[in-house]
Parts: sequence; C-alpha cells; structure tokens
Amino acid sequence: MTFRSALVLFAHPDDAEFMCGGTVARWAREGTEVHYVCVTDGSAGSNEPGMTREALRPIREAEQRAAAELLGVRSVTFLGYLDGRLELTWDLRRDVTREVRRFRPDVLIAPDPSRLWSGNRYINHRDHRVVGEAALCAVMPDAPTRAQFPELLEEGFEPFEVPRLWLSSEEGDTFVDIGGTIDIKLRALGCHVSQGIGGPDVEEWVRKRAAELGARAGVEYGEAFRAFDLRSEA
Repeated sequence: MTFRSALVLFAHPDDAEFMCGGTVARWAREGTEVHYVCVTDGSAGSNEPGMTREALRPIREAEQRAAAELLGVRSVTFLGYLDGRLELTWDLRRDVTREVRRFRPDVLIAPDPSRLWSGNRYINHRDHRVVGEAALCAVMPDAPTRAQFPELLEEGFEPFEVPRLWLSSEEGDTFVDIGGTIDIKLRALGCHVSQGIGGPDVEEWVRKRAAELGARAGVEYGEAFRAFDLRSEA
C-alpha cells in the first residue's frame, strides 16, 4: 500500500524512528512525500549532570533532522512545546490542526493515546499519549470543521478531512513489511547520539520487537498500526 503523502506526528525527537522508521523509509523509497511534525523540543531527554534544556534543545533538533534526512523525509517541523509538560490545550490542538491542514496528508501517523503501558516493564510517556489525543482531535473535529480556529482560516488554512489515520500500536490490525528497511531504521535511530540508542542492546531489542510484529503478518520484520479508513464516512 502506497500513498501520495504522509504526515507523522510525534512527541519527541527519536519517537518517529521507533514508531515507524522502517515504514517511513519504505514509503519514501516508493515515492510517498513524508513529513514530520515533532511537537516538543526534546529538552528533557537527558539526566546528565550539568546538561540544561537550553543546551540540549539544538542537539536533539539536529539529531532529528539527520535521522529524517537518512530516511528520506521531505520536511521536519518543530512545534517547540516544552518536553515533559505537554497537555491537550486549545493552543496545542490549533497548532497540530494547522500542520494537518497545511500538509493535507493521505495518511496521518501518530502514537496510540490509549497505550498506558507495555507488559510490566514500560510505562508510556504522557507526552506520547497527549500527542495521540491531539491527533484524534485533529481528525475530529478540528481539521475538518470550519468553525474551529477561525484564525487558521485567516492564515489561509482551509478545513481538511483526514482520509486515513494510522496509530502506532502493538495491537495493530495493519502491518508494513520492513524487512528491506530495518537496517536504515536502525541507522536513523543511531543518529540520536544524545539518547544513547545506537548500541547493540537497542538494536537487539528493535529487531526482536520487529520480528514479533512481522511474525503476525508472515514477514521477517514488521511495524504495526491500528488503521482507520475514514473515507467510508463521506
């Protein structure tokens, strides 16, 4: 399945690569225009003594741009919200809606806001869940409704109905074969040097998770999504 354009909405630098780096690389190779919108500044992504938000912010932006370039992403937009303090405000909904109306994608990819934890070893970051909620709000009612955000109309951003929403989910119903792109996904993750995610332990975990998802689709490596085809409501 290929699309003319895709918009990936995520909370922090590196989230997109973990969620769907293999899918992004595959789609970009097949001609899809992929655009990134990173909601936060990534400035809380270090516990190193002496590291400040001000110092980390440009590092994480540069790492994200390098990863995106490697994957073939056409553009990267940073909304600049403070990492770790994200809430579903009216301003956030407006800013996400602006980007959805700007890019008018065939498919919007976002984190699953219903994911609170995974197994008994991982609690999902609240910023991830808030971004997933913002994506749902953009789909309905924010992006398609003219009465929402009249200031966006003044900026030239007309309403847009998102035709497809794909939420990154281990309980997904739609799978993308990333056997041909898992290596570049790993290379893109390695661009995030400040996060220390380029080592063999991370590679082993990423391959294991992709193999588990791929097995459900009958392929070596896969990424999974809960896919909504919203065109049928028209």
